[in-house]
Amino acid sequence: MDKTLREADAGMDKAVEHARDEFAAIRTGRAHPAMFAQITADYYGTPTPIQQLAGFTVPEARVIVINPYDFNAKGAIERAIRDSDLGVNPTDDGKVLRVTMPELTEERRKEYIKLARAKAEEGRISVRNQRRNAKHTLDKSEKDGEIGKDDLTGAEKRLDGITKKHVDKIDDLLKNKEAELLEV
Repeated sequence: MDKTLREADAGMDKAVEHARDEFAAIRTGRAHPAMFAQITADYYGTPTPIQQLAGFTVPEARVIVINPYDFNAKGAIERAIRDSDLGVNPTDDGKVLRVTMPELTEERRKEYIKLARAKAEEGRISVRNQRRNAKHTLDKSEKDGEIGKDDLTGAEKRLDGITKKHVDKIDDLLKNKEAELLEV
């Protein structure tokens, strides 16, 4: 019973962490390397995350400089960024790529907020799926006679508490991301 609850808690932690990563990839008015975490470039025929292909520096709030480790990968990195949903166009300075983040319009901010809400809902669904799987395991244990009805009731209450804690974490992440997006 405790093992089932620990596994559910660990799975829910992973769902919250994934939601945190998804929120980091959503662009705000400031440039930061996490925006490029989901982008992959074709590196010698293999899709490779561009964070493994280049170093990132942020000299100004809205400018990010991408310094490829392999000069031959620069074109692939540039294409991957251009084709991504970030809506930016990198410029080639010879050795490095510069990405200047345009100011966000109110309309674009609202689109990003919708995207953040969708990512939060995906996270909540993942947490609820973990809860459902754990509940199924607990019900099976009770049916097989491994635990009693009272133990099942107590475990379900603990499971509901764990679920609520993780859903609240996702909601807090969403609230912070919305505030960040609305900040002008």
